[in-house]
Amino acid sequence: MAALPRRGALFALCSAILFGATTPFAKALVGSIHPAVLAGLLYLGSGAGLLAYRVVQNLSGAGQSHHEHLGLRGSMWLGAAILSGGVLGPLLLMVGLTNTLASTASLLLNLEGVFTALLAWFVFRENFDFRIALGMGCIVAGALALSLQESVSLAGMTGAVLVVGACFAWAVDNNLTRKVALSDPAQIAMLKGLVAGAVNLAGGLLAGGSIPDVASIGYAAALGFFGYGLSLVLFVLALRELGTARTGAYYSTAPFVGAVISLIIFNDPPTLAFILAALLMGIGVWLHLTENHEHEHEHEPLTHTHWHVHDEHHLHEHGPDDPAGEPHAHKHDHTRLRHVHGHFPDAHHEHRH
Repeated sequence: MAALPRRGALFALCSAILFGATTPFAKALVGSIHPAVLAGLLYLGSGAGLLAYRVVQNLSGAGQSHHEHLGLRGSMWLGAAILSGGVLGPLLLMVGLTNTLASTASLLLNLEGVFTALLAWFVFRENFDFRIALGMGCIVAGALALSLQESVSLAGMTGAVLVVGACFAWAVDNNLTRKVALSDPAQIAMLKGLVAGAVNLAGGLLAGGSIPDVASIGYAAALGFFGYGLSLVLFVLALRELGTARTGAYYSTAPFVGAVISLIIFNDPPTLAFILAALLMGIGVWLHLTENHEHEHEHEPLTHTHWHVHDEHHLHEHGPDDPAGEPHAHKHDHTRLRHVHGHFPDAHHEHRH
């Protein structure tokens, strides 16, 4: 019970750290590059970096996939996720920012975590209880506390509504990506990065932006590879083990990470809002890490591919072509099973409550 959620939480928190660190390090480029062009370069750096990784992997002979193939159904889920989060979300944000104060947008962007959890709980039927809801609330409240350090105005409601729409689009993206979380996370992040990068870059150029110098492009691409690409790979790995809402809750700590790095790099003094955010997010993460969800449940018959050991969920026999040693990955069958143990809404526990 303890090892799996802590590993999933580690993936999610590392994802948040990488993404949260992007903001302070990107400050060197802010102001000299159109925001949408900068976003496009960050996303393209993510997609191009992961594409290069896959090419090198294939050329070295290490490209054999140990992940579930997307197939037609998975490709449709991923395509819908990319359309929502990589195309619709950035477009809504870019248009919305033209009529919205930066401080207001910063506050509204915290709604992504809220929408992600609400969709996961009430549309995709991911289990939750009061403890998890309270933890999510504390983390989001901490993010809100950081956002409220600046004066906020809701003048220009149209822009604000569009920013909220962007948050909803990214929440849909998060929940749809959960459907393909057993597929190759590098491939998922690569496709998302290339599509979102092309959309943002095209939008920025149409809005009057221009391509920056080579040094700025290289810096943005490297930053995007770590802050967007590797971050998304870890996010997908966390989705496998924690489900969407819990992963989204941990990921919502990213603004706090950015604030901490800003304190270190730019010697920004800690504010009361920062201290309050640290307290609230600490409580929220603790509530999630110490969750104990246990009841009798039934596993439906299932066939899939992923890394595993032969525990109580993996009692299948091996064929002559299946790999030896553990952990290993291969296509395997799950028979119907009813038992009681602590669990999370991972790939094996998507049952109704």
